[in-house]
Parts: sequence; structure tokens; C-alpha cells
Amino acid sequence: MGFGSTAKKVQKLADTAEKLYSKLNELREQVAEMREQLDSTSERVERLERENARQRALLEAIAEEQGIDPEEIEVESVDGDEAESVEDAETEEAQA
Repeated sequence: MGFGSTAKKVQKLADTAEKLYSKLNELREQVAEMREQLDSTSERVERLERENARQRALLEAIAEEQGIDPEEIEVESVDGDEAESVEDAETEEAQA
């Protein structure tokens, strides 16, 4: 084997390593972007959950002030089979 074929193999190996390094950097950037998006999404979800909890507490307070049982409204607002499932679950909880 001559130096020419060895040089070609070394060059091919170097080219492959360079491509892999480039791909690795692209993947690092993608992972960093995904982490940022995940953090942003997580913050939004937490904010929406807090807002939802505040709204729920407010609605429950208003309902109680008006003499309305908030849990009864939940069961009534659920459609068909789901209402039965909710009622069954509540019955099971009461029996436990």
C-alpha cells in the first residue's frame, strides 16, 4: 500500500469526522432550542394553571354566595356517560 492510498483514506476519515462534528453541533443547537421551548411552555402551563385555579376559586366563591353547590354543577355539566362515571366515582369515594 502506497502513501497515496493512505493519504486518501486519512482525508476521507477527516472529511467524515468533519461532517460528524458539524452534525453534532447542529444537534446541540436543536437541543438547546428545544430546552428553551420546553422552559417557555412549562412557564406558560404553570401560569395558566395558576390562573385557572384562581378563576375556579372565584367561581366557587360566587356560586356558594348564590347558594349553588359547585360540585353539583360539575356533575350536571358533564355529558351522558361521563356524568354517570363522575357520579359512580363520587359514590365510591363516599363509601371508602
